[in-house]
Amino acid sequence: MNRVELKAKAKQDIKGKVGILFVITLLIGLISSAIGLVLSFIPFGGLIASVVVTPAFALSMIRIYLLVIRGGTPEVGQMFTGFDDFFSAFKVTSLVSLYPFLWSLLFIIPGIVKSYSYSMSMYILAENKGKGARECIAESVKMTNGYKMDLFVLNLSFIGWILLAPFTLGLLYIWLTPYMSAATANAYETLKA
Repeated sequence: MNRVELKAKAKQDIKGKVGILFVITLLIGLISSAIGLVLSFIPFGGLIASVVVTPAFALSMIRIYLLVIRGGTPEVGQMFTGFDDFFSAFKVTSLVSLYPFLWSLLFIIPGIVKSYSYSMSMYILAENKGKGARECIAESVKMTNGYKMDLFVLNLSFIGWILLAPFTLGLLYIWLTPYMSAATANAYETLKA
């Protein structure tokens, strides 16, 4: 897995699509906030909103970025595609959050390593609607075997951009978020092959 090639391909993939990707991300943020605000009037409403909405929107975004790296053009309506497999997305998100936390109780490093082992679980679900959460996780563990350090270095390679973004009043995130997401989607495609 060549980090430089993944990032170069990601730049090409998002070229001319950053605007629509920003609009989709912005709309998801606004909808999530609105649902959280409405539910904030009931006990634990904000938590319920994030548990209900976040996994489905995360699955939608992964599907959108898989489309983008395969040459497709995203549309605003696609931001709801994750809701067609809501329960699977919820289960995968819950387990992918819980397992590294439990590993972290032993030591921090095993939790970080395991988070990279499980990092492709939602991508697997995105391409296999209704697939069991444990199956997605097991496949992700197998897929990332021997590549966890490569994934870590890929994420680490964006640190300069992330540190620079606040100095642009956050405007850099309009380009950086799609860039990072496309690079991760390209890593998934490479690992899948």
